[in-house]
Amino acid sequence: MRAVNSTMAAGALLLFAGCTTDNPNSLAANDPFEPMNRKVFEMNQATDRAVIKPVAEAYVDVVPDPAREGVHNFIVNLKLPVTFANDLLQGEFERGGETAARFTVNSTIGVAGLIDVASRMDIPFHTEDFGQTLAVWGVDEGPYLVVPFFGPDPPRDLAGQVVDIYLDPFTYVPLREHIWWSAGEDVVSAVDLRSRNLQSLEDIERSSVDLYASERSLYRQHRNSEIRNGKPDMENLPNL
Repeated sequence: MRAVNSTMAAGALLLFAGCTTDNPNSLAANDPFEPMNRKVFEMNQATDRAVIKPVAEAYVDVVPDPAREGVHNFIVNLKLPVTFANDLLQGEFERGGETAARFTVNSTIGVAGLIDVASRMDIPFHTEDFGQTLAVWGVDEGPYLVVPFFGPDPPRDLAGQVVDIYLDPFTYVPLREHIWWSAGEDVVSAVDLRSRNLQSLEDIERSSVDLYASERSLYRQHRNSEIRNGKPDMENLPNL
């Protein structure tokens, strides 16, 4: 399923290639596809209002907090092998050790990841993906891109998602139902993520004059913070 997602996103990039703009504001924001991006953004917003948000709200209303937390922990734990691989590729061996420790503890004592025992043991949590690894290696983000149903996904991150499929050991589990497992994981992950951000996204929408521009800025701030592992941006410090 994730391979299908990445293929669809790559196809969208090719489709956008002929839809650039020469608007100086768009180019200054490294958003040459802004007119098309805005249309896709509006479609994604409509899909969210019609389907994703109602499902997330129902999930919060029906499923008790402890069960939702268990589902979240399980999903997070499944992604740790990919984080571990990218830790090593970035030369972050200490963080890789923390990731391996979290996965081992939560997969065993934490009952397949349902209980986050590692956090109670003060083992730090972080995420990494190959898009971040490419950034650490000096690869530029590329033009800002909004992909149907998946949101912001610049070319560097699209390429990273394809590689992450092959870094994920669960990709190689020989199950006849693997495609359904992968699809189910994607759907549950999306509902979990949306349910945990219901209020924050409402606040952003309520306070934004231009929601598209606000989300573009917030996405880049968040992504750059992930790439720096939360460290200050020393290249863009204000002049004192």
